[in-house]
Amino acid sequence: MKGVVNSVKEELLVTRREDKILFARVQDGKIVQLQAEDSDGGILGNIYVAKVRNIVKNINAAFVEFAKGQMGYLPLTGQIAPIHTDGTPRNDDRILIGDELIVQVTKEAVKTKPPTVSCAIELPGRYAVLTRKNGIVTSVSKKIQDEDKRENLRCILQEYAGESYGFVARTNSASCEEMTLRGEIEGLVKQYEQITKQGIHRTVYSVLYRAADGYLSQIRDSLGGQSTGILTDDEELYAQIQTYLEAGGLQDSMPLTLWDPDHGKMDAVYDISRTIEKVLRPKVWLRGGGYLIIQPTEALIAIDVNTGKAISKKKDVEKTFLKVNMEAVEEIARQLRLRNLSGMILIDFIDMKDPEHKEKVLQALERATAKDPVQTTVVDMTALGLVEVTRKKVRKSFYEQLKKGQD
Repeated sequence: MKGVVNSVKEELLVTRREDKILFARVQDGKIVQLQAEDSDGGILGNIYVAKVRNIVKNINAAFVEFAKGQMGYLPLTGQIAPIHTDGTPRNDDRILIGDELIVQVTKEAVKTKPPTVSCAIELPGRYAVLTRKNGIVTSVSKKIQDEDKRENLRCILQEYAGESYGFVARTNSASCEEMTLRGEIEGLVKQYEQITKQGIHRTVYSVLYRAADGYLSQIRDSLGGQSTGILTDDEELYAQIQTYLEAGGLQDSMPLTLWDPDHGKMDAVYDISRTIEKVLRPKVWLRGGGYLIIQPTEALIAIDVNTGKAISKKKDVEKTFLKVNMEAVEEIARQLRLRNLSGMILIDFIDMKDPEHKEKVLQALERATAKDPVQTTVVDMTALGLVEVTRKKVRKSFYEQLKKGQD
């Protein structure tokens, strides 16, 4: 099928850029998310048989080798009982040097930090996620607010929960048929049992489960939303996406379209390269003449809000400061997602004297970041207008994703 998707409010663009596969999410004609990955895929979500090489007591963590020469960081605080594969009898759940464990990569390597791994295996589906925990755990997405629906989903999940794993109902589960949900859960249980049983008999460094490529995971997580379409200008990627959708019986969930070159280049029509160029710059202009300076450092992300041209010839500077700060709120929320900035983020808003104006900016920031699918928390604002925000780290920043030579 060739053409342009005209009847959708959200589009998922998949294309190639040099040696990377580029994914872009477009909402109401504007790119709101970018992601780049190596053409041969990544390691996030993969499950391995790993060997414990070192234990560092002062940080309560272990370093495990999950692939030849590839170390992973395994936090021991709050860690669940590991699945040992070396057959060594033991009387407790301690992790010792030389142990062979089943681990899953939960965070990519960031700068000098190795990938983070966990013994808490998670298998994502379209409607539910199987999660390995201590004790039976079932929960329902907070975005599902209908109490009857929540209770019904909770009862279904509890039917399938085992002694060492439970389930999380995703937002999409609210609109799916019960038999469809049950079928997916049964498939996740079967997959989990295969991984844990096979892992006992596999050698160290074995890959027990390979997660879907990042762009395919983004497509899966978008399924169920209304008026969403997938668009690619690469025939090979088109075939891969089509195969993925058909394998999961998802081909009717959203239209997949191969870009028609008669409409020009997809890159130019959707302003992809220009958006990337802007995302890599530290300076971001606001509509009213103010601007942001975004500076990632080793420890945190610093964002400075400046009045710029907005202050010239304005008599009521306090209202101007509020206006610039409110414009900055929306742009900051967009830039966090576009650039995939995570960890601790400090925002230096323009100082305002009126406490009501400060509260208004803080509430607006909370609303704007609440739309982010990645967990984002607005902590507080100081008397000088400095706001601390935390955003969960999963993938590298977009800048790091684009850099060559990254693992």
